[in-house]
Amino acid sequence: MWRVSQRPDIARLIISCPDQHGIVAAVSELIAELGGNIIALDQYSTGLEGGRFFQRTVFHLPGFAQRRNEIEQTVRERLAGPFAMEFKLTDAAAPKRVAIFASKTDHCLLDLLWRHRRGELPMEIPVVISNHPDLEEDVRRFGIDYVHVPVQKDNKSAAEAQHLEILRGRVDLVVLARYMQILSPEFLEEVAVPVINIHHSFLPAFIGAGPYQKAKDRGVKLIGATAHYVTEDLDEGPIIEQDVIRVSHADDVAQLTRYGADVERAVLSRAVKWHCEDRVIRDNNTTIVF
Repeated sequence: MWRVSQRPDIARLIISCPDQHGIVAAVSELIAELGGNIIALDQYSTGLEGGRFFQRTVFHLPGFAQRRNEIEQTVRERLAGPFAMEFKLTDAAAPKRVAIFASKTDHCLLDLLWRHRRGELPMEIPVVISNHPDLEEDVRRFGIDYVHVPVQKDNKSAAEAQHLEILRGRVDLVVLARYMQILSPEFLEEVAVPVINIHHSFLPAFIGAGPYQKAKDRGVKLIGATAHYVTEDLDEGPIIEQDVIRVSHADDVAQLTRYGADVERAVLSRAVKWHCEDRVIRDNNTTIVF
């Protein structure tokens, strides 16, 4: 159950558009005219001339849930048209519905479930999907459905079709918590929601199997993790969050793996939290994180 306390009638307006005179004033004026009160505002421009402008505005507006369609139409007419603006209007009290994919490795999955149970992540988890049965008992202890869908080389399309059937209309986000399968371009198109992956290195180094052995062999002094959106290009999607930890020549592969798991948990949970709080704006292959 989602336990994060949320005041009712808190809205988030996320915008991006060509940078130009008067954007902040127009947004603020419209929110005030609608009866809202701005309680947080972050903005960023890529350049003084010819740049692109991004803004996240959080505001309180009594009766927002009931007036949402009307407000969205007003934003479309008064802001989106004149400023060539892309926008998203969300209800902060409505948690994102997040499906988690996992394989046999449990640290990222269990960390997300634990944080969710503690009310640290503003999301609901309708289902965990895995290509192995190993983690079912652990997941069901959290009161969350677990679906085992085997994936073999000769049945991958059928497995992904089953995934889509399970997810259709139920989720706003998919999180790959060390899910050791590559998603097809067809699946990414059909699922039609963002997909976040955790990568076991400070990208782009050590791509592929055995990353900690490769790190040991290279004598690295830092290891890290990267959370990013999944695209058709393997491990090249927009990066949301990264972190590193210092290691020593004396650390063996097992210790590097433990350090890596700690970093992966922290990085993935931050990325998921920020996405669920509408703090991440994608701009081509990069991100703005407020």
